[in-house]
Amino acid sequence: MNYGYVKVAAAVPRVKVADCKFNAREIEKEIIIAEGKGVQIIAFPELCVTGYTCGDLFAQQLLLEEAEMGLIQIVSNTRQLDIIAILGMPIAMNGVLLNAAVVIQKGKVLGVVPKTYLPNYKEFYEKRWFTSAVDVSERSVRLCGQVVPMGTDLLFETADTTFGIEICEDLWAPIPPSSSLALQGAEILFNLSADNEGIGKHNYLCSLISQQSARCIAGYVFCSCGFGESTTDVVFAGNGLIFENGSLIARSKRFSFEGQVIISEIDVEHLRTERRVNTTFSACRAHCAPGEAVRVSTEYVNSKELNLTRCFDPHPFVPQGVELNERCEEIFSIQVSGLAQRLVHTAAKSAVVGISGGLDSTLALLVCVKTFDKLGWSRKDIIGVTMPGFGTTDRTYTNALDLMNSLGITVREVSIKEACIQHFKDIDHDIDVHDVVYENAQARERTQILMDIANQTWGMVIGTGDLSELALGWATYNGDHMSMYGVNGSVPKTLVKYLVKWVAENDMDEASRMTLLDIVDTPISPELIPADENGNIKQITEDLVGPYELHDFFLYYFLRCGFRPSKLFFLAVRTFKDVYDEETIKKWLQTFFRRFFNQQFKRSCLPDGPKVGSISISPRGDWRMPSDASSEMWLREVESLA
Repeated sequence: MNYGYVKVAAAVPRVKVADCKFNAREIEKEIIIAEGKGVQIIAFPELCVTGYTCGDLFAQQLLLEEAEMGLIQIVSNTRQLDIIAILGMPIAMNGVLLNAAVVIQKGKVLGVVPKTYLPNYKEFYEKRWFTSAVDVSERSVRLCGQVVPMGTDLLFETADTTFGIEICEDLWAPIPPSSSLALQGAEILFNLSADNEGIGKHNYLCSLISQQSARCIAGYVFCSCGFGESTTDVVFAGNGLIFENGSLIARSKRFSFEGQVIISEIDVEHLRTERRVNTTFSACRAHCAPGEAVRVSTEYVNSKELNLTRCFDPHPFVPQGVELNERCEEIFSIQVSGLAQRLVHTAAKSAVVGISGGLDSTLALLVCVKTFDKLGWSRKDIIGVTMPGFGTTDRTYTNALDLMNSLGITVREVSIKEACIQHFKDIDHDIDVHDVVYENAQARERTQILMDIANQTWGMVIGTGDLSELALGWATYNGDHMSMYGVNGSVPKTLVKYLVKWVAENDMDEASRMTLLDIVDTPISPELIPADENGNIKQITEDLVGPYELHDFFLYYFLRCGFRPSKLFFLAVRTFKDVYDEETIKKWLQTFFRRFFNQQFKRSCLPDGPKVGSISISPRGDWRMPSDASSEMWLREVESLA
């Protein structure tokens, strides 16, 4: 099973300018290497059969004949291979010369795509030798003894995907041909290029490709010529770049003196999901796409076992390196802005937050503090309420008090023990039975206290629940599930600790910093069950519901990409192979789907709160699902996993 992945390659062969036999051998060599690695489609640089820098030699009949002979050699010597290859070469026809891409497979030439935009400025003089595709009316060409379709609107269809081709400068045009190809159905775009180097140009190129692949919601394979091209005036670095919907997934080593084959997998299934969800793409397709493309069928390729070369981040919500600081600052600013608008709009006199000494309530409190500071309001109007219960430990209790005091907010302590004991008597519940009634009564008592204190102080209860808890329904309905504004509702659990740590390390006094860092290191727990004999937390959330890093991984690729259970399992096994065994992953995947479907009713009445990332499960925003939707198909597929 290929799970929707198409294995592609960008090849950068060594070349000798105007030596077509040498170039053909190098191209053959890299086609064979790619075939052996399961590549389905491989692209080579612009004019690779002759070399891009032939100059006025392009006017020589011998060079043009040798180029076709080189193509015949490649076609003949690869006729037993399933792989589709895209080569660049000059093609002479009816008194003009075209800079073209030639698509071959299993001894056949499938089609020819001429270059549309010929650069004729600065170091480029292509109009001296070549004619643009727009100036050619012919729709076919004779090549290697075959009459084949020709045009810039050719779409090549395989059993797994549809792809289109543009050449070098085409990408740099205000409206690249690849835009039209994508709107007409191309899921992968190939660019055969001869892009020379200059200071700062590479970063601009990567930005350009990234934007085009994102705008087209497509895979984009870019291959540019390298070592061996003439360096009379310019140098070529051999750029092989593979992007998917804006993200770089593979790249070549620049300025290498050896040939390279850069391989990765384009997730066509994901691209199709993105296009279906993005209504702007379909609207543009309806209003802006040109006439029908010419569709070219390719030979059937035998399925090969998928050997995935690309890696997946085990923590897709958490950016790495410098980006982490930037992302944390941005998320925190969104939360602060959202809360500020709600406080100002409602003319609230206070913000009431239940402080447990855990991560989520800590983040909510920090958002409140920064919001009040930014509004110029007194921190004393933030009312932090700690409500110790049967499971509260000394560590979390102390951290809650220390943090509130160091931040200078108003501190209130209300024990819930006596109220819960009375409640258990009222409903005739045995206090020694630590079941869901025992746990949820505490959560609801705490919420009642917060709501009533908010009424006392003309304030708002600020919700603390995060995205991961909401996805799993790990919240007491009408308990910690409810608030007047939830600032953490689209922040996943794996990111919460980084946000808290970022605030601690960047904008806190020493006392607050030390408390915050200890909170980051505290095990995640609702603390609704009494502590053990040593006073330590007994109820560890991840022991009960599963590791949040797994659930966040499932959540991201299920909601963001629309992946099915078997694909989630395949990726998780590969990504977490050194952390969890397959049985463990399967167990928690089953838990994820069971809880995600069964707990939708809690999300259907979710309090308002700001969206901060690409995923939200607010019923007013990104996620609308019936509360009684069946999970049977998803759970059945999980059960069938080996």
